[in-house]
This record gives sequence, structure tokens and C-alpha cells, in this order.
Amino acid sequence: MAAEIVNPRSETEDQDIIDPVFALHRGGKMEISATVPVRDREDLSLAYTPGVAQVCTAIAEQPELVNDYTWKSQVVAVVTDGTAVLGLGDIGPEASLPVMEGKAILFKQFGGVDAVPIALATTDVDEIVETVVRLAPSFGGVNLEDISAPRCFEIERKLQERLDIPVFHDDQHGTAIVTLAALRNACRLTGRDLGDLRAVISGAGAAGVAIAKILIGAGIGDVAVTDRKGVVHAERTDLTDVKRELASFTNKGGLTGSLEDALAGADVFIGVSGGTVPEPAVSKMAEGAFIFAMANPTPEIHPDIAHKYAAVVATGRSDYPNQINNVLAFPGIFAGALQVRATTITEGMKIAAAEALAAVVDGELSADKVIPSPFDERVAPAVTKAVAAAARAEGVARR
Repeated sequence: MAAEIVNPRSETEDQDIIDPVFALHRGGKMEISATVPVRDREDLSLAYTPGVAQVCTAIAEQPELVNDYTWKSQVVAVVTDGTAVLGLGDIGPEASLPVMEGKAILFKQFGGVDAVPIALATTDVDEIVETVVRLAPSFGGVNLEDISAPRCFEIERKLQERLDIPVFHDDQHGTAIVTLAALRNACRLTGRDLGDLRAVISGAGAAGVAIAKILIGAGIGDVAVTDRKGVVHAERTDLTDVKRELASFTNKGGLTGSLEDALAGADVFIGVSGGTVPEPAVSKMAEGAFIFAMANPTPEIHPDIAHKYAAVVATGRSDYPNQINNVLAFPGIFAGALQVRATTITEGMKIAAAEALAAVVDGELSADKVIPSPFDERVAPAVTKAVAAAARAEGVARR
């Protein structure tokens, strides 16, 4: 009698059994599916040759028809070079793919927007720009993801100059939009005005710079940004071009010194850098302060400490109230921009998104609810509608 052949489980299959995270990711988290049937010869002739030639010819004669007769106007490219992935840092394009797939399914789940993950095997600014420009005819928008600063600023700027579709670096602007929404509601809850607040941002990278810009645009009283060497101000001789620009429109109070120095009397702390802020420095903030400590997995100020001194506390974690989560912003922002075939995403569209997001929980405000849950089904429609309206009002909509 022949011996029974046994196929031992592979090492990766054993990993699936041990850890459900790996089981969930096996084979990837997404697939391409057809929106039309191909059941017989007639279907085939319509979906592909010869019928498709009529559509191709029409688009060749009227290029704008590509938005009506292909998926272009409904799909976003999620582009990374794998240099700043979550809290993992520069792990390369292949290792970034699980995150990019995750981003793509969040686009679909929360905004109804199709997205394709694209991980590039280059970190050169111009090579990334040229590659995305060449891919752009297939997409209605570009979401830049997990690209390290300061290159992310230059890549976004160059792509915005060369493309007539929305280009949006979510690590910057998504974080900034959700932060502004939460801050507006913290003000409403406590009867304060944004223009009366002085904020301190810990971190002068992608998110920190974008948050500073949107807060200034929204009318905050003053904001100082700090990096590892302290407050960013115009007299420093070690500033990059990005930080020099940052110094030109922030820190009206002329603060110098360390983060701890800047926190004395501050109304708002926004952490997007990691590290730990000593409790004595937190205790010197203004009474009824707002503390948004968003580093993951360890907030710069632990919520237990923050609650001793702050009226409103937010983090980047899902296991605490008031999670500052980009998924509250980017699906609706792109859905709105694609809906009107916007050529770009303006500052006005970002502020409109923040205001719409804040309004979702208007009337439900509490110290533990200044921002909606990512699973609140009102979020994406509200943001989509506001962004589309703002695009039309600012003249960047094509329909």
C-alpha cells in the first residue's frame, strides 16, 4: 500500500494560525472586479473588441469623454516610496504595500472611491514626479502617502504644477483638516474663539507644517512650531527652506527656546512628533487648555496626565475618545473633488471639509466627543458635499 503523502503546512501558514493579523492579510486585502458582465459573445463584443473601438475613437476626438466612459474620474492613485510608513520609517516600497492596500480599501469603504496602491522603487524627487505624471492619464486624483519630509513638500508642489487633477498629500492635509475640525468643536464646547488661542505644535514635519498653515488660514490667534532644536523662528540659522517659510507666518509672539518654554501659558498643544512632554511643562499651560497628543502608539502626553490640566484631550489612538484619524477626511475630500472633476484641492476646500466634519457632531458635543467616529455614516457625505460646493465656489470644478 502506497504511503500517504502529507503536505506539511508552510511556515507562513503557521504564522496565519498564530496571528490573525497575518491571516487577514494573506493574498492581499483588495481585488479588481468588473462592473459589467461578460457572459456571451455579444457581451464580449461590447466590452472589448470590436465595440470598445468606438469609445476609444470618441475619446481620441474629445479627450474629456475619458471621464464619462472609463473609470478615470472615479479612481485615485495611492502613491508612496515607502520612506515614512506609519511609525516604521523608511522600510521600502514592498514593505509599504500592506499600508497602501489598507488606504485603498478605506477609500472604498468610507468614501465609495476606488483606489490603486502604487509603490515606487525610487526616492528621487524628480523620478517620482515624472513617474506619477506619466501614470496620471489613468487616474482622477493622486493621494501621496508616507513620503518623508522635506521631499514630500517638493513632490506635491511639482505634481500640482504639472497635473490638472487633485494631488493631495494626506499625511499633511488630512491630519490638518481633522485637527482643525476637532479644535473648532473644542472652542464651541468651551465658549472660546479660535482667534483668542495660542497653539504650540510639536513637530515641524509634514503634518506639523500643514496644521500650522490651516490654523493660520482659519484665523487662530497665534501658533508656534517646535522641532528638535526648539521653537522655529526667523533668527535661527539652521532652518531648511520649508522651516524658513514656516517661520515667516508663524510665531507672531516671537517665542524662542524649547518646547517646554513655549508651552508656558499656551492654550493648545498639538503633538505630531513623538517623544514625551514632561508633566511640569504641561502644568504650565493655560487653564482649560486643549491637548491633542497624536503620536502613535505612545502619545506625547499620556491622556491620564493630559486630563489633569486640559478641558479637551484628543489622541491618534482608537482606544481613547476623540481620535484624530485621517480617515475622517480623505475619503470625502476625494469623493467631493472627483464628483465635480476638480483640477486641484484648494485651501478653501480643506477648510470647508474641516467645518463640515465639525458640524457632524454639532449638538452632540462633549469633552469626549469633539470629533465624530470614523464609523459615523454621516461623515463622508457631509465632507463630500462641502468639498464639492467649495470647489465650485472657487472656480476649480469642471462640472
